Amino acid sequence: MADSSPAPDPAPEPATPPPTPKAPPKDPLRRSRTSGAFLAVIALAVLLVLLIVFIAQNTQDVHVSFLTWDGTTPLSVAMLIATVVGILLASIAGLLRIWQLRRRVRHS
Repeated sequence: MADSSPAPDPAPEPATPPPTPKAPPKDPLRRSRTSGAFLAVIALAVLLVLLIVFIAQNTQDVHVSFLTWDGTTPLSVAMLIATVVGILLASIAGLLRIWQLRRRVRHS
């Protein structure tokens, strides 16, 4: 006669935590604030050299008219002023958006 009772479950294995990954050894040449500042100074120096070359190559005068302002200025100055104004407008828009999100998070 066949035994109709279910087979007993094998003994459960003891729960062992999974092995934790070992932290990588500290790199003696890891990045630091000083190395980051050094890289930033190098990048800014390269940008300054490129800016000086740009100004030196674009010295011809151009006529500029904006609303009631009218005059002549070197092309490089006109382009740099337009770039700075564009950066300021984009920064203001980004700053306003950050303030809006912070206020929304604070109120929720």
